Amino acid sequence: MKHRIVVLGAGYAGAYVAGNLARRLSPADTEITVVNAEPDFVQRMRLHQLAAGQQIKAPRLADVFAGTGIRLRVARVTAVDPELQVVAVADADADGGGELGYDTLLYALGSHGDDHGVPGVAEHAFDIAARPSALRLRERLDSLSRRGEAGNVVVVGDGLTGIETATELAESRPCLSVALVARGELGAQLSAGARSHLRQACDRLGITVLEHTSAEAVEATRVLCADGTVLTSDSTVWTAGFAVDPIAAAGGLEVTENGRIVVDRTMRSVSHPNVYAIGDSAYAIGDNGWPLPMSCASAGYTGRQAIEAIVGRLTGRKIANTKLVYTYNHISLGRRDAILQMVDDEGQAKPKHMGGRKPARIKSGILRTSLWATSHPTFGMPKRKHRLAAATGATAEKAVASAEKAIA
Repeated sequence: MKHRIVVLGAGYAGAYVAGNLARRLSPADTEITVVNAEPDFVQRMRLHQLAAGQQIKAPRLADVFAGTGIRLRVARVTAVDPELQVVAVADADADGGGELGYDTLLYALGSHGDDHGVPGVAEHAFDIAARPSALRLRERLDSLSRRGEAGNVVVVGDGLTGIETATELAESRPCLSVALVARGELGAQLSAGARSHLRQACDRLGITVLEHTSAEAVEATRVLCADGTVLTSDSTVWTAGFAVDPIAAAGGLEVTENGRIVVDRTMRSVSHPNVYAIGDSAYAIGDNGWPLPMSCASAGYTGRQAIEAIVGRLTGRKIANTKLVYTYNHISLGRRDAILQMVDDEGQAKPKHMGGRKPARIKSGILRTSLWATSHPTFGMPKRKHRLAAATGATAEKAVASAEKAIA
């Protein structure tokens, strides 16, 4: 019987790992199934651009995985049972669902917007953590334009996503009046020079910034702030934090208070050794001794480590320790401006930063490369793939013991 690998989520991390496992493991011994709620690959790092009205590529996953041997299941994950080693799913195009058994599970379901229990967010606000909600915001802004209305947009949250969203909307739709609600000082996580650059960008784009306040309630046509300010809003965009689904916690996996799966240095669950977690779903400790933040960079690093661990353990090879670092924040300020902020080992901003067109071009290149790498999982397909240790005469127990000894 083939070793069943099930990958939950086909975002940047899940699709990348699935493709690499297909490249490195023999199909004679393994079968890989990817479960994703949407049939298309979503460029989450560019959803603020999609909401602003730009055309963003969304390759069909069936085309992405064509020729790899990977099985695609378009379905929503509803539960995980690590004791029985099954995943419950609800099919996207049918009323039914089913279960998938696995021998190795890769959990890469990512995160979604977190309303923090603020009244009215779920009913009246948009988020850009997922493609459907970004498209709804886009349609809302398009409808304002069709009616000839300028429109007021309030972006709540001054993290990287909030800043990118506010600047993108202001640049792409100059008829909008954009306000950004910041809990503290705008760009507090940046160096002094980068904060100055950010303020200049907001001034240039006509963005109204409200600092040292928060949204206490969201209504259909306004946002109520903690300092008593009332903001008129035709479209409220909520970017004040992200959360993970409670699926892992409900299944009995060891998780943090906010539901992220606790993993070891190789991205393996500390409570269930045949489960791996990557990206926003994983609580991983970086090389600096601090937890890796929810970020695209973390997804890449944890994904590469999971590939090495899964291939190594299944084939009895030495498991390489890949880098687990967080060295910079890259913030788009529209299409022609950006900030590249270097950070130290504790994730704090260094004095050094880069601002302007050059970091904008760098980030654009990173986005194009990420899309290409995800869309071409068969590139560099080796002629000889690794067989599983059990298939070449060794027992599965010996394979695991050998791999564990190699990294001890």
